[in-house]
Amino acid sequence: MRTLRWRRAGSRTRRNSQSEFSRVLIKPSHCGDRMPTRWPISQKWKILIIIFLVQVSMNLNTTLYSNGLEGISNQFGVSKFHVRWGGAASFLIMYAFGCELWAPWSEEYGRWDVLQTSLLFVNLFALVTGLSPTWYGHVIGRTLGGLSSAGGSVTLALISDMFDPHSPEHQYATAFIVFSSVGGSILGPIFGGLIETYLDWHWVIWVPLIFGIFVQLLHFFFVPETRTTIVMDNIAKEMRRSGKNTKLYGPTEIAGRKQMKGSEIMVIWMRPFKMFITEPIVLVFSLLSGFSDAIIFMMVQSFSLVYWQWGFGPLLLGCAFLPIGIGYMIGYALAYYFIGRQIALRQRKPFCERAQYEARLFWLLLTAPLLPLGLLLFAFSSAYSPQPIHWIFSMIASCMIGIANYAIYMGTIDYVLRAYGPYAASATGGNGWARDFLAGILTPYAVPMVSIIPSFA
Repeated sequence: MRTLRWRRAGSRTRRNSQSEFSRVLIKPSHCGDRMPTRWPISQKWKILIIIFLVQVSMNLNTTLYSNGLEGISNQFGVSKFHVRWGGAASFLIMYAFGCELWAPWSEEYGRWDVLQTSLLFVNLFALVTGLSPTWYGHVIGRTLGGLSSAGGSVTLALISDMFDPHSPEHQYATAFIVFSSVGGSILGPIFGGLIETYLDWHWVIWVPLIFGIFVQLLHFFFVPETRTTIVMDNIAKEMRRSGKNTKLYGPTEIAGRKQMKGSEIMVIWMRPFKMFITEPIVLVFSLLSGFSDAIIFMMVQSFSLVYWQWGFGPLLLGCAFLPIGIGYMIGYALAYYFIGRQIALRQRKPFCERAQYEARLFWLLLTAPLLPLGLLLFAFSSAYSPQPIHWIFSMIASCMIGIANYAIYMGTIDYVLRAYGPYAASATGGNGWARDFLAGILTPYAVPMVSIIPSFA
């Protein structure tokens, strides 16, 4: 009896092993035009436009909040400094970690599920923030909302999914999404003046929430999965169900979707942080981009103190951010020009590594110096004096800073996407972490710093 049981177990093991070996791994040739890289260019750009709006929505949550500082401070009986820390900085700092923590899961389980989950939680915690009757509930809502934000690490990774790295469209798509990221950060203060003047402070929460629900629905209905391994899994499952090829399996199915242990979850979560520390490309570019973005967020907080000497109220203060937006548009136009030159160079020298990679950074040598130059001009032209210099010079400086900020973000992201391919989400997660973390740390101290500097003059 024992022998018979052993034989049955052995035959079952052999059948299982045979079924394992009978599995055939799906290839891109089986998928045809359903592979994301082979989608029509019109479909790719439809997806990019929706991702553009998703990115704007995420950044709107960070900057529009600053226009509600006065109302929030009065509502909960706390100082503006506490509001800057508890509401503005907490969201940005946790947003930095959200970029890192969401990114690797999009590589394991697909971009669509991760982005939908992220958008859902951001919207839910916005409700918590706006409806909370206590200050601590308000802070918890902001903190968890920041942690729930997947950020540019996932949205930028869609570019690597849909565009071949050798394709010229890859760089144009990157420039477009980067423009949405930097541009979204100034839409808040531009329109925030209207909200601050005519509406209750709660609308700095409700406006991003309404827009967030809108873009989540757009993403739900019109954006398909783009992660190659997940797309191949889905095609293989369809072929088995239809009977076209019952032995065809996707790459994730072959590898197996096992229950993850705590240690394995930590390995996935730590991947972006490990790349940030151990990959010199990721580290250097992230620090450069992070410093540049932190400057923008400090300007968002401190413009009210800078422009009061010219009598700027909330509405005019919003207009003071337009030069930064103009700088972003100039940077976007410059990106198109230099991308064309880079494409021509790669076509002339197809086997030159410098033409394929380092040439993407050349335009940073011309545009990045505008950041320190713009900061110096802004400092001198906005200094307190009995007869202030005309405000136009400070806005020219803001425009220069905008050009540099766009160029730094675009140049570093373009290089990282090309270098890390399918793991671009984890690599760009380091960039997002540095940008949001440094911005979050420096945001609360922007106003105290600007307030105290004149005493040393």
